[in-house]
Amino acid sequence: MERITISLDEELAREFDRLIEQRGYSNRSEAIRDLLRHHLEQARQGTDEARHCVANLSYVYNHHERELAERLTELQHGHHDLTVATMHAHLDHDNCLESVILKGPTAAVRAFADAMTAERGVRHGSLNVVSVEVDNGRHAHGYVPKGGKAHAHLHLKPKV
Repeated sequence: MERITISLDEELAREFDRLIEQRGYSNRSEAIRDLLRHHLEQARQGTDEARHCVANLSYVYNHHERELAERLTELQHGHHDLTVATMHAHLDHDNCLESVILKGPTAAVRAFADAMTAERGVRHGSLNVVSVEVDNGRHAHGYVPKGGKAHAHLHLKPKV
């Protein structure tokens, strides 16, 4: 681990300490690391460096909206290569919250999220994207049958 020193004026330091307390960080270093990761990821998203990602798309919708649930499901099936899993929660008699875990090329994930949140009746859509490095390596995890092959799969390593 590399050690750095920063200087802050008193008001900024007090405000930062309030943020640390509100968010439950154990120390300033952890908070600064999270802030740096957040800002580095935002910068990465604006470059070609963010070619692949994992993401969470969350949105609220009125399940009484004509054929909306079917349209959303159809969009997910049409992009089964991007859609990993969906969680559905009933908020009240009319509204549902869905959270969709996605992975794939960043541009495709963003286009899919835009299409989902643009559907009539979808409210409060939000996409959280994390850039990843793709490792296509073949190796075994756990049990491999005698004479069998290791299951090939991708490893998606979040970037620093």
